[in-house]
Amino acid sequence: MAADNASSVTEFILAGLTDEPELQMPLFFLFLGFYVVTVVGNLGLITLIGLNSHLHIPMYFFLLNLSFIDFSFSTAIIPKMLMSFVSKKNIISYVGCMTQLFFFCFFVFSESYILSAMAYDRYVAICKPLLYMVTMSPQVCLLLLLGVYGMGVFGAVAHTGNILFLTFCADNLVNHYMCDIIPLLELSCNSSYINLLVVFIVVTIGIGVPIAAIFISYGFIISNIFHISSTEGRSKAFSTCSSHIIAVSLFFGSGAFMYLKPPSILPLDQGKMSSLFYTILVPMFNPLIYSLRNKDVEFALRKTLGRITFS
Repeated sequence: MAADNASSVTEFILAGLTDEPELQMPLFFLFLGFYVVTVVGNLGLITLIGLNSHLHIPMYFFLLNLSFIDFSFSTAIIPKMLMSFVSKKNIISYVGCMTQLFFFCFFVFSESYILSAMAYDRYVAICKPLLYMVTMSPQVCLLLLLGVYGMGVFGAVAHTGNILFLTFCADNLVNHYMCDIIPLLELSCNSSYINLLVVFIVVTIGIGVPIAAIFISYGFIISNIFHISSTEGRSKAFSTCSSHIIAVSLFFGSGAFMYLKPPSILPLDQGKMSSLFYTILVPMFNPLIYSLRNKDVEFALRKTLGRITFS
């Protein structure tokens, strides 16, 4: 492994969000609160979908997987981040750092592609409603899900492999609250433009391809909505997509801002603030975005609470 052959660094120190002493405890409780809301929201949504048979349709099958990805994503990042607020040095081993980077990349890519699979599901539901159950059969849904996690593995292997070939010399302070690609590239003493090019190509595949798929799906959806004669039908079609559009905008907007700009334009400290959105806030907001004003989820929640109260 790179740690044994070339790198003299066996552990890294995560700088965290800030080094202001008076902010450490307030930020600890703030992000602990965020994590609790994320865990309760996502596991709650997974439980609701699992327990209620009327939610066993493709749309909620993908939503269940989105909740699983968001829960796992935040669990890979936040617990270690919380350590930086309560310890003088937040140390992570070389292997631990590469492991966190692997799972971070896996869940980012998986989220990108599950959002594009959900866009395709909305396209079929609105543009081909009579063929919906045939087009989105269980076999098709499983194949799409296999593609989602397959791309997750591809992104994780490509990015982690790129970092494993780097040498880390004396400096081991990572200017971030997690092991992320750009801070590790900047810390390395032999990274080159080829490493940056690999990052750019892999990120383009991870963000560019799903965005293109989402834009194409919504191009057909909008075209179809304008052909709906009734205002009620149009607003109903728009409302089925609104949650997904908000989730897509939050995730891809903050991700693109962080990775598709050169480091000279976006300093790392600003990058840390940007990555807070898609690593911490997006996984917390997604269950709320998909639950609020969703009559199916509200009905399932009342039904489940009724069962608990009755028993």
